[in-house]
Amino acid sequence: MERAEKGGGRGSRCGGSWSHRGGLDRWWLWRGGRGSKAVASPNTHQTRWLWARPVPATSVPCPSAGPQRTMKVLLLTGLGALFFAYYWDDNFDPASLQGARVLLTGASAGVGEELAYHYARLGSHLVLTARTEALLQKVVGNCRKLGAPKVFYIAADMASPEAPESVVQFALDKLGGLDYLVLNHIGGVPAGTRARTPQATRWLMQVNFLSYVQLTSRALPSLTDSKGSLVVVSSLLAAKFALDSFFGSLRRELDVQDVNVAITMCVLGLRDRASAAEAVR
Repeated sequence: MERAEKGGGRGSRCGGSWSHRGGLDRWWLWRGGRGSKAVASPNTHQTRWLWARPVPATSVPCPSAGPQRTMKVLLLTGLGALFFAYYWDDNFDPASLQGARVLLTGASAGVGEELAYHYARLGSHLVLTARTEALLQKVVGNCRKLGAPKVFYIAADMASPEAPESVVQFALDKLGGLDYLVLNHIGGVPAGTRARTPQATRWLMQVNFLSYVQLTSRALPSLTDSKGSLVVVSSLLAAKFALDSFFGSLRRELDVQDVNVAITMCVLGLRDRASAAEAVR
């Protein structure tokens, strides 16, 4: 038996074959054949033209393609199942937050306010802080209505280098320790301050980075004792990129020292507000 030349479209794996036995020419059509096939007969040395139409893949399956395609489908399906099982495995127990001692910054509005309400519904003891006392009082009242056993607040401006120390000490005095430190505050350039000046840069670094480091350093001994958790709400602002490096390094250091304190980084995208669009324009 001799193999005829392969024909068909691009990427075709199959062609045709023929044999000459007892003067009888036989032709087996393989998938991918297109147009005419020129086959030389070994007995007559003549060229025979065999005409065949292309055969759809669904009509005549290629013997070698079927098992390979099946294996690929099974492999991809298995990998997909493992992926979703890993990322969708939610073992969170809401009861674990009942009675937990939480210090939450930036709690007067936005994401911080909603976080405060979630902790309140789950029965956590809260210390809330932000710059505006009137807004904090409103959030405190709502948290009490939602079932928080204890809710305290302290108005503080993280632009002051002394504020982080006083806030953590207040929380330790009121709650007797910390199980969760949730860092969520953020600040832009104050009104009347020119952007891209040394004064504005120092202000932004203190509010959006240095205060995070100070709060963490002061609260870490208590979190270590309680085997607590540190949650850092970051963003796409340039000043916040330093947070990723600092807390990434801290996570490795705690791991080396075998300190059981979890660190979770939350990176927020842009909010659908005109001020956010203008800030990054």
